[in-house]
Parts: sequence; structure tokens; C-alpha cells
Amino acid sequence: MAKQLRIPFTQIRIGRFLFLLISTVLMLVLRPFLDNFIRIHYLMDIFFTAIFLSAVYAVSQKRSVFIFTLLVALLTVALLWFYDFTGLSSFGVAGNILGTLFLAFTAIMILSYLFTVDEITGDMIMGAICVYFLFGLIWSFVFATLEMTQPGSFQLIGEVTDKAAFTYYSYVTLTTLGYGDITPISTPARSLAILEAMMGQIYLAVLVARLVGLHISQSTMKKSR
Repeated sequence: MAKQLRIPFTQIRIGRFLFLLISTVLMLVLRPFLDNFIRIHYLMDIFFTAIFLSAVYAVSQKRSVFIFTLLVALLTVALLWFYDFTGLSSFGVAGNILGTLFLAFTAIMILSYLFTVDEITGDMIMGAICVYFLFGLIWSFVFATLEMTQPGSFQLIGEVTDKAAFTYYSYVTLTTLGYGDITPISTPARSLAILEAMMGQIYLAVLVARLVGLHISQSTMKKSR
């Protein structure tokens, strides 16, 4: 469904993962500086809306996939906004679960592309980075859902259902940085934290091996010509 776009007045192609990468990076970089202008709940919803729509573009190579992902993305965004406006936990739990499934589907679709392409390109590199960022977002939804359904699973300062707090905690866990300012208390929370940390390390190891293998293959083919 998605077509190759080009930067106006140039022949430079815009990869299908570029918008997803930019929207995710903007959320991580700009959010701390905009807290005083927009309520944090609404600010995170704005960023998540941009990320979900960018994800639709990233994986929508077929019309059927485009329609399916767009509907799921819009429903997820609607549930998250309804939760922030109404405060009903049912909207929050449903939105988090649907967001987890949608982002997981997006990550799987991108991974399937990464492990079928036989050439290292800029689009491939951006896709690989996007998957890593998506892992962090996926687990942030998982942790938020766990805290909403089992209050007290985490010990942290501030509002325990704050999306920004769990996004921060997720990336700290994914990178195994572990400042310790947010601590998993319950057994499920600790187990999920371990799984995320292991996923982050395994992904980086497999990705590097994949890139090295492709680089060696490309070098061998160039020398044989």
C-alpha cells in the first residue's frame, strides 16, 4: 500500500521506516521539554498517536494490511484518549492491551523484512532501530497494564499509571541501565523486567550477527565480480 516517497525537488527516497523512527525519537527527546505546556497524559497521547500512524505506514505494503492496521491504530488511540478524558480504568486497560498487540505486530512485520532482505540499506538500518524502540514501547504498555490491574506492582515516585514513567522505566530496563528509582515489587513485575532485559540483549546480539553476515556476503560478491 505504501509507496516510496521522495524529498521534494530531489531524487532522495524516503524509506518507509523513517517516519516511525522520527516520531519515536521526537517523543523521547521533546517530551521532557514540553511538560510545562501540555498535561503529560495528553502529551504522551499526542506522541503515541503519531507513532501509531507512522507504524501503519511502515508495515502497510498491502491494502489488506493497511486497512487492518489503520483500524487497530485508530481504535487504540481512541481508547487511550478516552481513558485520559474519563479516567475509567477499563478504557486504559483495553487501550494498553490493544497498543501492546499492535506494536508487537508492527515489530514482527519489520523483523520479517529485516531477515528476508539480502542487502544492507539505509531503510534496513532504520527498520532495525525502529524495532529496538518498539520493544521499549511494547513493554511500557505491558508494565502500565500490570500496574493498573495489580496496583502496587511497582514502587515509584509520582502517578503510578503515568505513561511517561513506564516508558522511562521500560527503556531503562531494556538497556539494562537500571537506575533503581522505579522498582518492580511483585513477582510478575520482576519476571517481566527480566524478560525485557534479556530480549534487549538478545536482539542486539542477533542484529549485529545479521549485519555482519550481510556485510561479509556483500563484500564477497563484490570481490567475485
